[in-house]
Amino acid sequence: MDTATDYLHFRTETDDDNIVWLTFNKADAGTNVFSPEILEELDSVLQRIAEQPPRGMVILSGKPNGFIAGADIKSFTEVRNEQDAMAFLKRGQEVFNRLAGFPFPTVALIHGFCLGGGTEMALACRYRVMRDDPGTRIGLPEVRLGIHPGWGGSARMVPLIGAIKAMDLILSGRSIDGRTAKRFGLADHISAERHLRAAARRLVLDRPEPYRAGLVDRLSNHALIRPLLGRVFRKQVGKRARKQHYPAPYAMIDIWQQHAGNTSRMLQAEAESLARLITGATARNLIRVFFLMEQLKSLGKDSNWRPAHVHVIGAGTMGGDIASWCALRGFRVSLQDQAPERIAPAVGRAHSLFRRKLKHPRKIQAAMDRLIPDHRGLGIGHADIVIEAIFEDAEVKRALYRDIEPRMKEDAILASNTSSIPLEELTESLSRPGRLVGLHFFNPVAKMQLVEIVHGKDTDGEVASRAMAFTRQIDRLPLPVSSTPGFLVNRILMPYLMEAVVLESEGVPATLIDRAATDFGMPMGPVELADTVGLDICLHVAEILGAHFDTTIPERLQKLVADGNLGRKSGQGFYRYRKGKPVKPRAGASHWNMEEITNRLVLRLLNESVSCMREKVVENTQLLDAGMVFGTGFAPFRGGPMNHIDAAGAGTLLKLLENEKQLRGKRFAPDQGWQTIIEQAEGNRQT
Repeated sequence: MDTATDYLHFRTETDDDNIVWLTFNKADAGTNVFSPEILEELDSVLQRIAEQPPRGMVILSGKPNGFIAGADIKSFTEVRNEQDAMAFLKRGQEVFNRLAGFPFPTVALIHGFCLGGGTEMALACRYRVMRDDPGTRIGLPEVRLGIHPGWGGSARMVPLIGAIKAMDLILSGRSIDGRTAKRFGLADHISAERHLRAAARRLVLDRPEPYRAGLVDRLSNHALIRPLLGRVFRKQVGKRARKQHYPAPYAMIDIWQQHAGNTSRMLQAEAESLARLITGATARNLIRVFFLMEQLKSLGKDSNWRPAHVHVIGAGTMGGDIASWCALRGFRVSLQDQAPERIAPAVGRAHSLFRRKLKHPRKIQAAMDRLIPDHRGLGIGHADIVIEAIFEDAEVKRALYRDIEPRMKEDAILASNTSSIPLEELTESLSRPGRLVGLHFFNPVAKMQLVEIVHGKDTDGEVASRAMAFTRQIDRLPLPVSSTPGFLVNRILMPYLMEAVVLESEGVPATLIDRAATDFGMPMGPVELADTVGLDICLHVAEILGAHFDTTIPERLQKLVADGNLGRKSGQGFYRYRKGKPVKPRAGASHWNMEEITNRLVLRLLNESVSCMREKVVENTQLLDAGMVFGTGFAPFRGGPMNHIDAAGAGTLLKLLENEKQLRGKRFAPDQGWQTIIEQAEGNRQT
């Protein structure tokens, strides 16, 4: 290198071959993201380079974790109106258009993540080189935030690799590794780390013809083909998202269908559409959910504790799947139950999980080696954390604790996967109650991100902190909750499920009840959800909560369980199941008030949410909303129950509750916390 120039966020170095190496290293940040300030500096850098054109230019990242994560999402929250949004979007397009217009070869040198605006910048380069490893991925995840690309992502990707592959990536928001990107035509070269710079240099010096889409991919953008493909894309998106809830992918399909083949018009349409979306409620709420996730991810960072050995007691569905997930994430795990034959099914499920997730035989075998069947409980004495996942019975759990505590290491944590029992009911058998913490996983463990970290009045603060750190180490989201019956998620969910049972017992078809919930935005209706969880489990949790909160359990639920109709696992619950799928009879809505059904379900859930906030089950509304979004799938585009209350108006919802109380009794009695919310809202308006 013979010359170098430093800016605040960028560094340019020119080597002996007159190749400029432009390094992006955002100051005072761990990750490269684009902000208005960054765009302005980048534009200045590019203008300077253009004044004395080099032989070529390579863009790379100075961050070890990745190339560019995209636009700074915080900048989205600062957008006040469509005009502000358009100004930001047009500026980004201008900068990337300048890059795309350079007459000399440009190369994006990609390692780690390359997402959103990072991918759009890479697409503006003539070539893309990616590191060949699973951790290096490229994609356009904007739809997950309720928006779509706005700096040329679709305008450049669609003609490059064809509509079928490009729209699959854009509409799903998924990212792909280097090998897949090379196969798609998105990457020109993949290489091991040690050869990356040489590969980029070779592209500049040799100037090969850039990738050109094949005939089929080019035809996918033809004006005569687009209407047919558009219908296919809309059908595929419709399976995952409704237009009224998630408009972004549908807007993207419209832009492509109308303007593919005209880059300048597509760029304009991208910006105009995105400016509308980014100021809409769906995007605001999904961005809020993104920050809620980041908030949960930050928990546990204060602790450097990492267990060397995890011991799980109980090889049933929950315990076995917890053990296999921990082994998948790299921990040595011993799994205990009363006999080897009880452990065997869990080991079989673990092998299926490892095969699905790891794929490579050597990695699968290594994970299997980390999972140790242990019916004698020999791992207890070696474990840094013992996770109890046995039957939901306080006395049985206490008896187990009396047996295992003397065998545990002095500083080991005892964690219970109890779903509803307050920790105070479990600690009386412990000589050291401070070591007990709740680690409440949700089923299925491999899919559900949330883990409730339950702290009782005796739980040591360091123990709770270690539990949150461990949860992040296994790639799950910790939610600190206080030790009250049902904790947060089950407590809020149960009235919602019970109201669905009441509706069904009143004659409302289960199909309509579920439709009302999914129309509201739930990923699954409450009747099907109850069947999926298991009606026996629902009943058991309802009985525990009912004993504490004096609530009535519907007779219909009790009878189904008594008759052995437990839901999907028994083949019959509210629905009949065929090959694990519910058989849902058609049901017309003409005789039923769908708005009333929705209100009854949602009001029970919201009322319990308000009760949990008043009782400080969680510290704030953000944590409650995060718990319900990531623990139950509560309509993400609504931003969580408390956010929905704010949007819909607490006063309006309170009136609906009072009306339902008059009609249906005390289960709809408004929690006293509603008045506090209304007063706070009025105070905020005055200030």
